[in-house]
Amino acid sequence: MAEPSRMRMMVDEVRALEDRLREGGGPTRIERQHSQGKLTARERIDLLIDPGGGFLEIGLLLAYDQYDGQAPGVGVVTGIGEVCGRPVVIVANDATVKAGSWWPETIPKKLRAQEIAMRCRVPIIYLVDSAGINLPYQAGVFPGKYGASRLFYYNSIMRHYLDVPQISAVMGPCIAGGAYLPALSDVIVMVEGTSFMGLGGPNLVKGATGQDVEAEELGGASMHNQISGVAHFEVPDDEACVAKIRELVSDLSPARLPEPVDEAQPPARKADEAYDLMPQDHRQPYKLEAVLETFLDAGRFDEFQAGFAPEMLTAVARLRGRRVGVIANRRGMFKDPKGGRPKFGGIIYADSAEKVAYFMDMCDRHKIPLLYVQDVSGFMVGKEAEHSGIIRAGARMVEAMSVARVPKIVLTTGHASGAGYYAMAGQGFDPDFIFTWPTGRMGVMEGESAVRAVHGPKIDKAREAGVPLDADTEAAMESTREEYDRNLDARYAAARGYVDAIIAPDETRDVLDLALRTALENPAPHIGAFTLPDHA
Repeated sequence: MAEPSRMRMMVDEVRALEDRLREGGGPTRIERQHSQGKLTARERIDLLIDPGGGFLEIGLLLAYDQYDGQAPGVGVVTGIGEVCGRPVVIVANDATVKAGSWWPETIPKKLRAQEIAMRCRVPIIYLVDSAGINLPYQAGVFPGKYGASRLFYYNSIMRHYLDVPQISAVMGPCIAGGAYLPALSDVIVMVEGTSFMGLGGPNLVKGATGQDVEAEELGGASMHNQISGVAHFEVPDDEACVAKIRELVSDLSPARLPEPVDEAQPPARKADEAYDLMPQDHRQPYKLEAVLETFLDAGRFDEFQAGFAPEMLTAVARLRGRRVGVIANRRGMFKDPKGGRPKFGGIIYADSAEKVAYFMDMCDRHKIPLLYVQDVSGFMVGKEAEHSGIIRAGARMVEAMSVARVPKIVLTTGHASGAGYYAMAGQGFDPDFIFTWPTGRMGVMEGESAVRAVHGPKIDKAREAGVPLDADTEAAMESTREEYDRNLDARYAAARGYVDAIIAPDETRDVLDLALRTALENPAPHIGAFTLPDHA
């Protein structure tokens, strides 16, 4: 019997983990949500998005390996879906997880969702059902530049400068500072009997003022629609609330006129072929073009400078009829046409850096979005590399990538190491989206390289003396390998927000297509978390 592919086993492990996380607080708490007359966050999202449209979840694995597993999804579901035919960002509190309260990682997860909406200029919908800050962890939520207050800063920037539609549905509690999030939206919908919005709940009001007041009178749907005027619509239940949101989205003016696209062509290879195209050992080479053929349109692949610096692939291709500039790392060995030493694939050399920089500049001028397919181990080092001006060429590549105004989408298929990761649109350079296959390995260096860097002197000393390494050194070396392998795992990256999602080969075409369509909603420069328009 043939050995199962490494990719299939890794995908199965990730999917099992994701299925567990999507259960939220589990059956008992889901039933409690239903007994209160409320749908769960995921049920609300399923009703909200267009049938068959799918939902690209962002940050599902965030902090999954912390808090003894008690914070699946850190109490909020975020992602992109299509509502009435247009991409929208959705932020939905999961009340089955600690009453939808905010953990320290909840804030950056929500901020990431807001940044997507701001950068892509797409509507954002908040489905609010939260008890507020998770008080035992308040120190990681409240203060700091990227604490909870930044959510309201982004609310205000979207509202005043970016014209990003914000729709809030209060579908449960919305307490304390969290009430400013809907208040800074364009429209607030509240649900009879289950909604509450207030700077303090009845117990806090009793303690602070001595007033005895029922929740409905203090901050219920009828009060805010009839007396305070804070809310704009009152609906009888969750289903009616979702229907109202869809109606509001349908009334929005399109963000921009749709650009003409070529007729989409199916990929040359089936998506599941990628499972067997990727090697069992991540150090082994594979046919990059064959992997790309599992998700790009067939017959529309124009490689740029194919014969020059072949360790880097640059090409203009199509994804469901839309142009993309593909930048990808080839693995293996490549003959140097100048007669020098063979080149290692996955390594960036001075001439390959210059080639990529020129290509990015061209795509930027022609308004072609960039798709980075990362399998990079770093920049070349050594005397010859330094003499070639690798520092200057690498800086040129980094600069061209940094200042490109077009959308940038990243897919990590293998290694994402060292400064090579930076130059291939690493997270710090604000790509519009960053995804990884389960085979992605994100870190400064591989385990064996780390062993050499950390334990090299002891290894060299033993070799010179002609004696074996002592047991303590061997154990320390193995511990280093294990630590790096753990930290290089795609799940580790996803748990810390370094990637938006781990995706499987058979999901890749759909995910990249939705991400690209979302990004193309905004014709303005895609630089930074957001770019203010000229009239701001």
